[in-house]
Amino acid sequence: MLNYKQLYYFWNVARHGSITRAAERLHLTPQTISGQLAELERSLGADLFRRVGRRLDLTSAGKLALSHADEIFQIGNELEQSLRSGSAGGDLLFRVGIADAVPKSIAHRLLAPALDLPERVCLVCHEEKLDRLFGELAIHKLDLVIADRQLPSELGVRGYSHALGQSAVAFFGVPALAARYRPAFPASLDGAPMLLPGDRAAVQAPVARWLHDNRIHPQIVGKFDDTALMKAFGKAGAGVFPAPAILEEELRTQYGTEPIGLARDVVVRFYAISVERRLTHPAVVALRNAAQESMFGEAPAADGR
Repeated sequence: MLNYKQLYYFWNVARHGSITRAAERLHLTPQTISGQLAELERSLGADLFRRVGRRLDLTSAGKLALSHADEIFQIGNELEQSLRSGSAGGDLLFRVGIADAVPKSIAHRLLAPALDLPERVCLVCHEEKLDRLFGELAIHKLDLVIADRQLPSELGVRGYSHALGQSAVAFFGVPALAARYRPAFPASLDGAPMLLPGDRAAVQAPVARWLHDNRIHPQIVGKFDDTALMKAFGKAGAGVFPAPAILEEELRTQYGTEPIGLARDVVVRFYAISVERRLTHPAVVALRNAAQESMFGEAPAADGR
């Protein structure tokens, strides 16, 4: 019979890339984990790792074992959370990480359908840098990460990027700036005071490329990792700024800004990133369906790894 403690040790070694790091995480000695891995390999009749220099690489059998271990411990985590939430009054716990580059208003609109489910949902949101969120997702501390980019393969985190939708990017400004720069857009933006997203935003590079391709050299007033802060400066008239075109109504009513023109070649995309290839969490399914059917329309591309 499979020893699940040994499988858990194997799972941690595979995820953390070494016996030493797994031992530190589990508060065990490396010798204990090495011994348990050897026992697991003997019971399975297959080598799960091969040593390449100082690195441990999974064998084909190890990759198969890791795939099943991911599913086993995900199911165990879901069982634990279901029992805990049941003892707390029946609320469905929904833990979401939100990349700091995702506009808060879009995050709110994406998450709102989860609160309309028949069962009560307890929503727990964390805003953080993407690499930290992906780490939390990998150890099942989060059910979902909402991001403006897909899960990078080089991080070594096992997960799946589910496309929610996309929006073209437009430039906005207070009425005086909009009236000044709307004529002859986009050439009129050359020399204009401009607020731009910071380097952590996936849209930063496409916007910079668009400006270069159109030979636009703005006066860059500031760069912002926090899009809400960028829009606050835009509201004060500090400069024009790019934002998803789907936020036009919000930017008019809350920030007093108007669209100047559409950068048709610049698109911002949003993803729900989970450890599940097939989404099963009711809140995640509700979020994905609402985004594709009403908020963005049909998703632009098939889900990707």
